[in-house]
Amino acid sequence: MSKKEVFRIVTRGADGKLRIRDFPSSEPLLQMHTQIGIDDCSTDLEVRGLPVFRGLIGPIPEGKSIIRYESPEVFEVLTKEWSASKSKRRRRRGSAPTVDAVSQEIPQS
Repeated sequence: MSKKEVFRIVTRGADGKLRIRDFPSSEPLLQMHTQIGIDDCSTDLEVRGLPVFRGLIGPIPEGKSIIRYESPEVFEVLTKEWSASKSKRRRRRGSAPTVDAVSQEIPQS
């Protein structure tokens, strides 16, 4: 199978807090959820071949040894939070050439 050792389920409790449960294998998940297929398109090759469950989003690689499954609600909220967070802008080293410098380099015919 894969080198991933922990299967993590993330859902939202009735109180609105995230509930995270870790399992040492996929066996308990197979008993709790209905498998509807296997992942065959992930860019992380270690995730390919892992089960896809009805009502859960995943498998999602998380770190080196964790496979994550999320409820659709948690997936939506965390994705919105992630996309809304501002990433730090990187500053380029050196300055970009000015329009005048570029026009001087182009030979005029």
